[in-house]
Amino acid sequence: MTSRLSRRQWRRVSRGVQYALFFVVVGLLVTQADWTRLGNQFAQKDLVGRLFPEIITTALVNTVVYTASGFLFGLVLGLVIALMRLSSVAPYRWAAGVYIEIFRGLPALLIFIFVGVAVPLAFPGTEIPGGTYGKVALGLGLVAAAYMAETFRAGIQAVPKGQMEAARSLGFSHTRATVSVVIPQALRIVVPPLTNELVLLFKDSSLVLFLGVTLQERELTKFGRDLASQTANSTPILVAGLCYLLVTVPLGFVVRRLEARAARAR
Repeated sequence: MTSRLSRRQWRRVSRGVQYALFFVVVGLLVTQADWTRLGNQFAQKDLVGRLFPEIITTALVNTVVYTASGFLFGLVLGLVIALMRLSSVAPYRWAAGVYIEIFRGLPALLIFIFVGVAVPLAFPGTEIPGGTYGKVALGLGLVAAAYMAETFRAGIQAVPKGQMEAARSLGFSHTRATVSVVIPQALRIVVPPLTNELVLLFKDSSLVLFLGVTLQERELTKFGRDLASQTANSTPILVAGLCYLLVTVPLGFVVRRLEARAARAR
């Protein structure tokens, strides 16, 4: 009569089966794929050479500028909305709640269309400062602010109430205590999710193509699509995707390090 497997042995068997299944699936994908056709469509060396240095000096730089400007605008606006959300004044709370629900619920593409079309129609003769760069900063910032506001709110509420009470006992006003004591501590708490939001904004910057841009204003996705259309080959799109990874992978590593550091601090 065979003895039953122990729980640890069952875990080893289960893990072994999962490893085997994983490698079988990967092996099938590798052996069954038509690498020749994929190479012809996505890995033309002569096209790769034609992309540089413009894809770095123009497309990647524009993508970083669009992302940074949208992030900074969203950071400031998100903090203001978070404070409104926590305010004792009811209309502030209502306005902040409505803003968050609308801009978190609508697709970012619709926000870009609104910025590019609705704003000029609503305010004739008024132009958004900075042209395309200003429109992108506004569009990305409006979307990011809704998410950042909730992140800030959670961070502020995570600061122990004793910090505010201690500041007030030292003679600080409520506003000064919030600005000098609570917000700095909340910022340290929310740095990891804010960095994650930066990664999302970096990818959402591709929506700039719906605003209509000049050759010098193209970001990575628009740059790759234009050259792919001209050459009838997808190599430029693959290279553009790799350029995104050059930024998002290090940022992802930074997020994990910050989260690990925050966990150790807690």
